[in-house]
Amino acid sequence: MENSRYPQFKFTWIGGVILVAGLFAGMMSISFFMTFSKIFFGINVALKDWFIMFSNAVVFLAAIACFDFFVVRRTTGKKLNFNFSPTNFYTYLLIFPLMLGMMFIAEFFTSQIPTTGPVFGDLYEYFGNLMAQLTDDPVVMIITAVIMAPIFEEIIFRGIIQKGLINNGVEPWKAIVFASVVFGLVHGNPWQFVGAVLLGCVLGLVYYKTKSLLLPMLLHAFNNLCSTLLVIYTQKESFAEAFQLSEWIILAIGIVLFSLFYYLFVKKNKMHYAEI
Repeated sequence: MENSRYPQFKFTWIGGVILVAGLFAGMMSISFFMTFSKIFFGINVALKDWFIMFSNAVVFLAAIACFDFFVVRRTTGKKLNFNFSPTNFYTYLLIFPLMLGMMFIAEFFTSQIPTTGPVFGDLYEYFGNLMAQLTDDPVVMIITAVIMAPIFEEIIFRGIIQKGLINNGVEPWKAIVFASVVFGLVHGNPWQFVGAVLLGCVLGLVYYKTKSLLLPMLLHAFNNLCSTLLVIYTQKESFAEAFQLSEWIILAIGIVLFSLFYYLFVKKNKMHYAEI
């Protein structure tokens, strides 16, 4: 829409390079900060509880700022801005069960990936140790996974990549899948990749239909909150383990939930809003 208050930027390979450059600049800034603190103050900030939150914020903000300055403002004359409007209550009643259904489906397929053996064993142990660092402090885990990650990741993957591709003439379903695959790849391991791609498709669908970035942020936070609570209160990583159910039962419930609410959300009610 030409008169939209939201910039109608396009996402191309150049935008992708700029995003990566922004991420790299953010990581370099963190490295400089760590070195400076160590040399001049004798403090290893990497051991501080707040460091994970701080470093994630700096890296993501650097990427978003670079894309805003070098792409959005230079091509549209506007600053990067998104629609965060809430929607009607009925829509929430549809999208949260839709998301929960896909969470169950994603859990099933993730459970089929081996966690032992010469290829996957060491990799699973490595990423398990990384996650253990995050889960040492429940407060840090909740702030990082439930608040920060949904905000920053949805801005980049749905708000910038998916929306920019659609603005560039890419078919919506292709843009949704592409953004979801990239979303999965940045998680860096096969177990999170599967879930991130499947859940990313739901997040992308909801954003495309409602045009509000608030909704995928809330759904993303809902998914991460469920995972966080499972780890904190049950020391398990899946619904099947936590509730002592077969993964096949989880899959069946997921398919029923997803199919029903996908039909209600997309087919029956044909939810689709315009961004103004």
